[in-house]
Amino acid sequence: MFLSLIVKGGPIMIPIILGSIIALAIILERLWVLWRIRLDIPRFAQEIFLYLERGQIQKALERCAKVRHPIADIFKLGITHRALKREEVEAMMEREGDEQIQYLERYLSALIIIVGVEPMMGFLGTIIGLINAFMTWEQMGANITVNALAGGIYQAMITTAAGLSVAIPGFILYHLIMGKIRHHAQEMTYYGNELLDLLSQTRGGGVQ
Repeated sequence: MFLSLIVKGGPIMIPIILGSIIALAIILERLWVLWRIRLDIPRFAQEIFLYLERGQIQKALERCAKVRHPIADIFKLGITHRALKREEVEAMMEREGDEQIQYLERYLSALIIIVGVEPMMGFLGTIIGLINAFMTWEQMGANITVNALAGGIYQAMITTAAGLSVAIPGFILYHLIMGKIRHHAQEMTYYGNELLDLLSQTRGGGVQ
């Protein structure tokens, strides 16, 4: 039945299906990336701060090296260049943070384009289907039957439904993923500033 619906939807179903496949691939890939970097960020940050307060720089760096989350790279960069001025370290950490966020957001611009285009492709299929139905009506005149109109009407309804079926879950998942990335970014900024404060306070003491 599914295959017959695709056939009745006409040629416009080809780009709709291709868009749905690409969107699904992007969503699954981004979810996998976010799953791989899962981390209790407050706990991790407190571990690093404790190492630094004790002057255990190497242990802090080793702990960062074992963590996949972007905050570990930011912390490692800040700790490695702790001897520089705060403004210089902060600028380096901000650049690293921006690069990490860009990586987390990779392909999401393509996803939102697909989410926006899919309903329009569906509506285009609707217009084409209605045009076909009216052309059939014009050609058959008074002899028109429901069966003769059914092909165009099927195309009109199926393509709209297909476009919306891709766009709606895609839109929801896009915003869920972006919300998760924004949460990571906020925590990275907060604990990055906490690290800078700690490095500034201890620069002349135990953290060397």
